[in-house]
This record gives sequence, C-alpha cells and structure tokens, in this order.
Amino acid sequence: MSNSCSMLDEHISRFNKHIGEYMPRENPLYNSVIDAMNYSLTAGGKRIRPALVYEFCTACGGNADDASAAACAVEMIHTYSLIHDDLPCMDDDDFRRGRQSCHKAFGEDIALLAGDALQALAFETVAKTPESVDSRRVLKASAFLAKRCGAAGMVGGQIIDLACEGRHAPIDTLTTMYLLKTGALIEAASVMGCIIGGGSKEQIAAASSFANKLGLAFQIQDDVLDVEGDEALLGKPIGSDEASDKSTYVSLIGLSHSKELVKKYTDEAKGALEIFGSRADRLRDLADYLIIRQK
Repeated sequence: MSNSCSMLDEHISRFNKHIGEYMPRENPLYNSVIDAMNYSLTAGGKRIRPALVYEFCTACGGNADDASAAACAVEMIHTYSLIHDDLPCMDDDDFRRGRQSCHKAFGEDIALLAGDALQALAFETVAKTPESVDSRRVLKASAFLAKRCGAAGMVGGQIIDLACEGRHAPIDTLTTMYLLKTGALIEAASVMGCIIGGGSKEQIAAASSFANKLGLAFQIQDDVLDVEGDEALLGKPIGSDEASDKSTYVSLIGLSHSKELVKKYTDEAKGALEIFGSRADRLRDLADYLIIRQK
C-alpha cells in the first residue's frame, strides 16, 4: 500500500502548494476568523477528498493542476463540516486530529463563523478554476458540490444523525445517513474531478458509483476503528460511540460482519472503475489503503 501513501503525499504537496492562493488576506478587523479558518484547514488529515478530485481529473485525461481549485474547495467544505460537527450543539467534541477542536481554541462564536466563511469561500474558490477549463464544466462542478453538501447531501445526513441520537436506528437508516453524511462529499470530490477533466456521462456515473461504495466502506471502517483503533493514531478517544449509545454498524451487526462489509463495498468500489482502465490503478490502491488504515 506504499503506492497509496506516496500518491496521497503527492496530492498533499499539490494541495498545500495551492491552498494559500485561495485564502482571504489578513485584516486586523477580522483576523480572528481567518486564523480559525487556517487553524482547522491546516490541521492535517489524509486529504482524501482532494486526492479524489485530482485522480479522477487525470483519469479522464485532464491536468491535475487545473483541478486544484475544485480540490481545495472540497476540503474547505469538509473542514467547515468538521468545525460545525465538533460544536457543543452537535457532537460536542473537544479534540480533532490530536489537538483542540476549533471552538475550544477560538470560542464557539468564532468557530461557527469560521465554518460559515469556509463554506462561502469554497464556491468562490471553484470559480477561480483556470480559464483554460470550459466555464460550463466549472458551473456544473460547482452546482454538483452545492447539491451534495446541502440538505439533499451532507447536511441531510447530519440531520438524520441528530434524529437518531438516543435511539437505536435501523440499518437502512444508518446506511442512508452514511451515504449522505460521509459519502456525499466523497461523491462530490470524485464527480467534480471527472467534470473538470472533461469526463463522459459514463465516466461520471462510474465515479459516482465508486464514491458511494467507498463512502460506505470508509464510514463502516470508522465504526470498526472506534472499537479497536489506536487512540494515539486516531487523535481522538476510542469507544465514544458505545459510550454515547450511538448506533453503528458494529453495534447493529457486530465487528466481524462489519469488517466483511468494508471489504465487500471496497471491492464493489474498485469494480466501478473498469471504464477508466489502468488510469484508475491509483484509485484502486487508494480504496484498498482505506480499509487497512488505522486512523
């Protein structure tokens, strides 16, 4: 799986090279919110979503650097969602990626506004895609991102999550929540990469299928790691799901069956990439890497 690690490192470097181009300039009147945005956006992470944008763009014959605006935008949306997820009115988490969550470091008010600002900045960033890319592709990519991070996507998944608190959710509801809360943004990243890269309808459909299966595998693996993960590697306490009596795949169907489903959905995700041929080999490696990850 070293190929996957090197691929992620490559895209992290590309992401880090470009992200500063899109951040707002400092201003003493509102530096606090810019500092909070940067604090959370630069907190590390695997940058899986940007990597998906880059990889699907090149798999469709596009230039990876042309997709940097879209890649940075997706990570801005992901970061804003994490900031808001950690707030006391949501998951009330004090730590994220091994350090204080945004609201603990800057206060609830600044953290809330930092998330709002990152969401707005994401769409401004997509609009800065190089002019060499057809503007119709940029508009289509932006619209897809908006749909998948809104009420019919990531936000809708969070609503289901809130509704399931304090009760045991059926497996079908849990699956829908995972497809929306986690899978929707993975789908946005994959499809946006195809769109920017000039992918066909068939390639876009394949990317969407891949992302939905990968999103399920990714979230179920998170459930597994909450039971048997390494707290030091995860950067957050393990066993939190059980402590809060939260429904997960592990709590509903057991650890062994959950691991089997992670493998099943990963294989199905890789199967969806057939249309891309060898150009998707690194995406296949990435899918395998995500089911053996320890954080």
